Amino acid sequence: MTTEDLFTISSKRDFEKMTLKVFRHQYDNNSVYHDFCSFLKKDKSNVKSILDIPFLPIQFFKSHTILSSNNDVQETFTSSGTTGMQTSKHFVTDVSIYEQSYRNAFSEFYGNIEDYCVLALLPSYLERDGSSLIYMVDDLIKSSNHEDSGFYLNNYEELANKLIDLDRSGQNILLIGVTYALLDIVEKYQFQLKNTIIMETGGMKGKRKEIIREELHTILCSGFGVSNIHSEYGMTELLSQAYSLGNGIFECPPWMQILIRDTEDALSYVNYGKTGGLNVIDLANFNSCSFIATQDLGRKNPNHSFEVLGRFDNSDIRGCNLMVL
Repeated sequence: MTTEDLFTISSKRDFEKMTLKVFRHQYDNNSVYHDFCSFLKKDKSNVKSILDIPFLPIQFFKSHTILSSNNDVQETFTSSGTTGMQTSKHFVTDVSIYEQSYRNAFSEFYGNIEDYCVLALLPSYLERDGSSLIYMVDDLIKSSNHEDSGFYLNNYEELANKLIDLDRSGQNILLIGVTYALLDIVEKYQFQLKNTIIMETGGMKGKRKEIIREELHTILCSGFGVSNIHSEYGMTELLSQAYSLGNGIFECPPWMQILIRDTEDALSYVNYGKTGGLNVIDLANFNSCSFIATQDLGRKNPNHSFEVLGRFDNSDIRGCNLMVL
């Protein structure tokens, strides 16, 4: 199996076969994940289906080096955090897999990147090093080959004028922004955009009070004059993203899948429509760990789309931190 195979998955059977191959690879080559599986009495002999696979708690990316490769690290992506807070580190030994993952996913959901002018309003990410989101968006900006594509920090007036002029000219625009900054701009300016996709990446980053998604999207739809707000679901510990084209309903690319674990028993799963913890299979994480138990809460629909409903409080995490290596 090669990493190229990850991006040729075309059926449920393909995904299951590839996932079990990746599990065996990481069981053999990732010492942290191997020890975690052993603690749960799981190994290659008794993992026969996706539901048998152990999911590593995402907190391990803060305390351990999670690698399934002996190759040199090309990029280290880090999570944001306040001073003194322990941050996650995702060591990436082959950044081309990440590039292939987000380029293929963008093409699958949105078509040719060259059809867009990409405007990025990501101040909190730009102001630090090691953001995987900035790495991706910077590449999308360059790949768009549009002279007006670029990052904006706090120059809202320039961005507002650019948005209005480009949209009026009929140019397709993707404005990707951190939540609080998108709220900032619609408090200062009103838009009636006809050719623009607004994509929020989540997060108030301590700048504003958290609000529920329905309220947020209502404010942004009104402010930008659009009918839907798109969203991106990704994180430092992943090399793939899920996208929502509206209403907070996310879909995964073919090499990524969500399972919903029971909040009372981290080794069991709940049925469609029920709320639980999000477990992510990200096969693009071939060289680190593809099986991650996140701290997000959500529910899954029968068509495999999913919703993100919030996060666990630390006091609510039961059975997730099963061991300390």
